[in-house]
Amino acid sequence: MRFKTMHQPKTAILVFAQSAQKEAQDKGFFKSAKLFEQLNARTFQAVERSGLPYFHISEKQQKGDCFGERYVNAIQTVFDSGFENIITIGNDTPHLQTRHLTETAEKLADTPLVVGPSFDGGYYLMGLQKAHFNPASFLKLPWQTARLSSKLIDLFTQKNIQVHKLEALIDIDVLQDASKIRNSFKSIGKTLRTILNELFSVTKKVLAETVWLTAYLLPQTLYNKGSPKLM
Repeated sequence: MRFKTMHQPKTAILVFAQSAQKEAQDKGFFKSAKLFEQLNARTFQAVERSGLPYFHISEKQQKGDCFGERYVNAIQTVFDSGFENIITIGNDTPHLQTRHLTETAEKLADTPLVVGPSFDGGYYLMGLQKAHFNPASFLKLPWQTARLSSKLIDLFTQKNIQVHKLEALIDIDVLQDASKIRNSFKSIGKTLRTILNELFSVTKKVLAETVWLTAYLLPQTLYNKGSPKLM
């Protein structure tokens, strides 16, 4: 667990994210840790600029048998450390900026839940007051599905608890997400754009070689069938 603070405010950030090597292994669409190393660097840069204390809980410190359990346990760790509010983020949202974190911290002064929804139905950020954290209810949420963000918001609005929503952003879970990020008009930085361009160039080359090999082998396979002609 990584923890850094200069003072003791009420709000802490939880970076709930795997190492670059584990992300490359699990997501696997580029098989390169280089992309995720840059995403990690951008995430921590935004976090440190906020001035808020933060925890980084990676796969080495996470505890639980499933994603929901590991996530809920990580949140509990932060609250057990004496903080009244938490802001949770991952490492796969290139458009996340420090302003999203500072806006969330300000809203948590009088808003129990802040959600930054992602376009795939999940969320890239959650701000939560400790008084409204119910581990049992959170464990029942449909983690890692397209219904997560809406179900989380419903959990609060059904009890007439106030929720604030940030702008929707793209997080990188599949190859199509990376493509959308690369072609987005929003800034992602020169280094990240260069890495994405290099990776897509390699992917395109591999695809072209696969198509060529298929075209070469297919005719030889298709026409070598049937019974031999009798002489």
